[in-house]
Order: sequence, then C-alpha cells, then structure tokens
Amino acid sequence: MKNTNQFTRVLQALGLASALVISSAAIAADKVTIIVGGYEKQIYLPAKLTEALGYFKAEGLDVELLNEASGVDAENEMLAGAVQGVVGFYDHCVDLQTKGKYVQSVVQFSQAPGEVELVSSKHPDIKSMTDLRGKSLGVTGLGSSTNFLSQYLMVKGGVPLGEFSTIPVGAGTTFIAAMQQDKIQAGMTTEPTISRMLKTGEARILVDMRTVEKTKAALGGTYPAASLYMSTDWVEKNKPTVQKLANAFVKTLKFINTHSAAEIADKMSKDFYAGDKDGYIKALADGKAMFTPDGVMPAGGPETVLAVLSAFSKNVKGKTVDLSKTYTTEFVKNAK
Repeated sequence: MKNTNQFTRVLQALGLASALVISSAAIAADKVTIIVGGYEKQIYLPAKLTEALGYFKAEGLDVELLNEASGVDAENEMLAGAVQGVVGFYDHCVDLQTKGKYVQSVVQFSQAPGEVELVSSKHPDIKSMTDLRGKSLGVTGLGSSTNFLSQYLMVKGGVPLGEFSTIPVGAGTTFIAAMQQDKIQAGMTTEPTISRMLKTGEARILVDMRTVEKTKAALGGTYPAASLYMSTDWVEKNKPTVQKLANAFVKTLKFINTHSAAEIADKMSKDFYAGDKDGYIKALADGKAMFTPDGVMPAGGPETVLAVLSAFSKNVKGKTVDLSKTYTTEFVKNAK
C-alpha cells in the first residue's frame, strides 16, 4: 500500500493521477469474451444492445463481443477455451451433453427461433418441405441450429437424411448470393435477411418460426432458441461474474419488452439496418415478441428441443439427456 501511495503521488506530480484511476477501473472490471453467432442478426439483438446501452460497464464488466457467422463455430471456440461464453441457440446445450460436454444456458433470450425457411422464387413448384427432396438447402454452417432445424423439418416432411443436401452459406449477403445463383433452392435464415429477400421478391416463406404460435405449429411446442450459454464448469467457478452478466442481459430484455422497435433500432449501429432502417424496424416490431421478458427458460421448452433433435440426430436419438443440466435459472431469478 505504501508503494502504491508513493506511485500515486508521483503520478499526481506529473498530472497523471486521472490515468491511474482509469487504469485501476479497467483492471477491476471483470474481463469476459463472448462470441456471437452473427451479432447483426435480430435473433441475437440482446448482445450488441446490452453493449450499446452501457449495461455491461454498469455491472463492472469488460465484455468483448466477437462476431462469428455460424453458431457451431462459436460453440467450438468456447469448447477450445478461447472464449467464456456464446450467444447462440440453446439446442447446442442438449446436443453437446450427448457428447459428454456440459454447457448450460444461463440467460434465455428467446422462446422462438426467429428463423424461416425461405424458398427461391425460381422454384414456384416447391410448396412444402417435402418438395425439397433432392434439393440443396442453405444453412449458416454444418452442425448449426439452422442445420438442426432444416433436418428436422425435412424428416418431419417425410424426406429422410441423405435425400437432400444442406449447404453452409452463412447469412446476409452470402446467403442471398447463394440463392440468387441457385446454389441453394431454399434455406433457413433470420432477420434482416428475410425482409431483404421478401422485399425484392427473390424468395417466399415456406415455414415461419418467428413467433411462438407459428413455432408451436412447426415444431410441436415452444422452442427456446437464442441464449447466453457457457461451460458448466466455468459457471460454477465464476458465479459472481455470471451474475453480473445475467443482471446486464435481463435489463436489456426488459428494455426490449418496454420499448418500441424504433426506439430499439435507434440504439443500434446503422450497419445493422442493411441499408433499410424502416425494414429493420418493421421486422423487429413483428418479431420482438420472440424475446423472453426476464431471461427465464420457458416451461416445456427444453422438452421440445430434445424431441426435435431426437427425431433426426444420431447423436441424440435414444440417448439419455438430463435436461436440468442444460440450463439454469439461478442467475436470472437473482438478477437486480
């Protein structure tokens, strides 16, 4: 302490005391790196919105958000220890447990996928998922949640695995280009890509999972999707930091629940509008009901996810999964 005081006096003499204060605050903040499966996607809105609202800093957190186009790549970064958390779909928590890896959703952002299956307007004969037999379907990445849901919908439509292809094309511009070039005849994507393709008339919706009601019709129940998930081991060892993250994200979810789409959009970078702010706002207004108001896992949701994955995945089918270990409500229920 004596040496610290002497150091402070030296800095004061040099007029650098304020620099020490700033430096000390930075050191005191909990450093956390979170990778987002495409933070320009509206389904992952809470990540960048929390940053924009200053809620991380208000909790004494130094959060770095990294962008990754595919959820499965984000998952792999976390498993490798390169990041502490992932903003991605909850279904990875179920899938990973069957591989002996325990991760859990600590804040559940949404109760519907916010995804749609778009079909190219070049193929007016395609009226249902069954008609996609022998076709190429775009997904963000192999092993991603868009891949999971595409496979489920095809199997549900009577088309077994092996009788269609899933092609990793990302989202946004790369997804649009793949459909324009007919590399994919259909594909699963999110806002704002959905609105961009509908506006130009290059695609139409085949299956809509942007609301809880439409999700129940497509998947048989509430489907918890976007979340903050982390290694169970890391959560147990860093509970105070996880609680701060939960505090920040729950505040953001309440902000989304109590503010208009236009007010929310004003907090986001212009880059997120993809050149069409009005379209971005409309899509958000239509879809923001997908977000939970409090970060709590919706009742029955994990069971729906397990049923969906069990319908097609060799990893999950016939395996025993302890769903209680795939999520926790401890932190969101204790959120300030």
